[in-house]
Amino acid sequence: MTDWLFPPAPTPSLPIAGRGERFPVRRILCVGQNYAAHAREMGLERAEPFFFSKPADAVVTDGADPVYPSATSDLHHEVEMVCAIGPDGDIVGWAVGCDLTRRDLQAAAKAKGRPWDAAKGFDRSAPCGALTMGPLPDPAAAIALTVNGLMRQSGRLDDMIWSPAEVLEKARTLWDVRAGDLIFTGTPEGVGPLVPGDRVEALIAGLSPLSFTMRAR
Repeated sequence: MTDWLFPPAPTPSLPIAGRGERFPVRRILCVGQNYAAHAREMGLERAEPFFFSKPADAVVTDGADPVYPSATSDLHHEVEMVCAIGPDGDIVGWAVGCDLTRRDLQAAAKAKGRPWDAAKGFDRSAPCGALTMGPLPDPAAAIALTVNGLMRQSGRLDDMIWSPAEVLEKARTLWDVRAGDLIFTGTPEGVGPLVPGDRVEALIAGLSPLSFTMRAR
């Protein structure tokens, strides 16, 4: 029995649609600019997939609402399909996620050639819906996000530059991808700002939807 200095934090986890079990989250890997139109709106062209990360406890789920983070005046939404990695190191489930981004901090880091950690990996920066286990219901499904009922982002999963399988293959060259890892697979064009009180609805056809209200601090 381990004698802890203080009680360890609970394991972050996602609910699984239609099941009582939960998916324990080990870490979160994210792919940047994996939709051509979004890459263009960020001023870039097609390139090798690149990654950044978020801590496992950035997950917000079970209907909880994220809190508008400190140190930013330009928080952006990015709807994404999330891949869940199982015991064999393969994709076993799928969810709708939202990569919350402190865009002003990201722009400042880019300008100075610095890491994006504070822009991407902050507390409660990864809202996620429930996992759907098994094969992806529709590899060409619509992906969309609305804010206060107005469409902000809209696309299709087959608009991805790198498929989920290709993203996973690339990730394996960089990390020992294991059970419990989540991979955010990129966002379509239309990313934009959120303010406290905004109601976000994100969906991918065939998966459990994600909805939350941005809470004030």
